[in-house]
Amino acid sequence: MEPEGGESGGGLTGYIVHHLTHNAIQLGGDKFHLDSWAIALALGLLACFLLWTQARKATSGVPSKPQAFVELVVEFVDSQVKDTFHGDRRFIAPLALTIFVWVVFMNTMDLLPLDLPSAVITATAGQEAAHHTFLRMVPTADVNTTFAMSITVFFLIIFYSIKAKGGWGFTKELFTAPFHAHGTVAKIVLAIPNLFLNLVEYLSKPVSLGMRLFGNMYAGELVFMLIAGLFMSWVTFVPGVIFNSVWAIFHILIILLQAFIFMVLTVVYLAMAHEHH
Repeated sequence: MEPEGGESGGGLTGYIVHHLTHNAIQLGGDKFHLDSWAIALALGLLACFLLWTQARKATSGVPSKPQAFVELVVEFVDSQVKDTFHGDRRFIAPLALTIFVWVVFMNTMDLLPLDLPSAVITATAGQEAAHHTFLRMVPTADVNTTFAMSITVFFLIIFYSIKAKGGWGFTKELFTAPFHAHGTVAKIVLAIPNLFLNLVEYLSKPVSLGMRLFGNMYAGELVFMLIAGLFMSWVTFVPGVIFNSVWAIFHILIILLQAFIFMVLTVVYLAMAHEHH
């Protein structure tokens, strides 16, 4: 395995560059971020396991605290889907729940101590191994992760558009909306502007989804690195802990809000695709 990027000098810059470097492998002639993929997969499996254990132990009587919490999350997501998507929700509701829980789990990795991986590696393999080992713990701070999710949503948008309107109806809408015209000449003249606007609309959806989540989580991670790098000496240890704690408390809101926004926008985009113009 090799890092993405090169070594940097010491000091604050070197500290930040080290923590911003992915653990990557060569795959298909390009670099594949192994750390983002492995952590995202592990968190997805962990979320599925935790939800499955509570569903398996669910009772119709007085629920336990974990079961009540899971039911609260499920009902919250289901109510959001009901308010937005007015078609068959048998696939949309589980999709929204999966997105919300998975993104929350991935975002929450930002609350772990920044130097925890280095400390573990140092304790097991020595300081030299820790210096040359790279690990980004927040998958959603990697643009590849957020765009992979948003592109998947994009394909679902296309699927629901074709499902609701048919192949010909979807193609026709690309050339006849949003500017509707009467007469052959007017339709021909407006066909290109309509196609251009529709392509911009469709392509902007995955870009906005992916960049919004990535930008917020990357910025939050960078703030943690700046605080840790500026207060890394023993003299400034206590102020560093205080500043990190204050930012972590505020960051909890960002973690939940970004997961909620990604979920809601996904449902809204699918609802728009499902509706006829």
